[in-house]
Amino acid sequence: MSDTARFPDLHDKMDALIATARRCFERGLQTNAGGNLSVRLEAGDAIVIKPSGVGFAECARDNLQVVLLDGTIMPGAEGLKPSKDLDFHLDLYRIRDDINAIVHCHSPWATGYASAGLEIPCLTVQTIEKIGRMPLIPLSANGGPQTEVEISPVFRNTAIRAAVLANHGTIGVGKTLMAAQYLAEIIEETAHIAYVRDTLMAAHGKTVADLPRYGTAADAAKDRVPV
Repeated sequence: MSDTARFPDLHDKMDALIATARRCFERGLQTNAGGNLSVRLEAGDAIVIKPSGVGFAECARDNLQVVLLDGTIMPGAEGLKPSKDLDFHLDLYRIRDDINAIVHCHSPWATGYASAGLEIPCLTVQTIEKIGRMPLIPLSANGGPQTEVEISPVFRNTAIRAAVLANHGTIGVGKTLMAAQYLAEIIEETAHIAYVRDTLMAAHGKTVADLPRYGTAADAAKDRVPV
């Protein structure tokens, strides 16, 4: 049985991944061949993922890999190595049925915060509404990149949609590739805003600034005290 017979949505999902990868590259969230992104196929037991050594701007149908959730790499994209982060992608799909796509990139502002050991604050109404919190996940016990050992326990909490990896990058998950990509963009935007805020506060001698409690006016109204 061919891949397209087994996975009728294969080419559509590949094309969506290609478009998302290029968007990520064009917005400066990822350079060269680092980072990776993947999407679950409708059959539920397999994903499409960017392999190692392929740049976000160079993704194409013939260099993407199909991998079963048990780790079996399907024929195709010969000569290419699996993504270094394949195991954590597969594990997130296994533990969260609501995750259909993952965007992991090394966006500079967010990774700067992560490299300083700082959790990016959700300081805009948009991040409160769309994310809620972006946990900072430390390096592995031996100082190496995070694996499913460090990442999966954080994402077992179904309220978590995004996280930042210390000295590594960011993760956004969603029901679609575009939803996951939006989170990757919001993380980077918020890190940039946080840096500007902290720099201005330091320049003006401020140590405290207000933070939003709600992401939408409707949420705020629910807790409004009648007068």
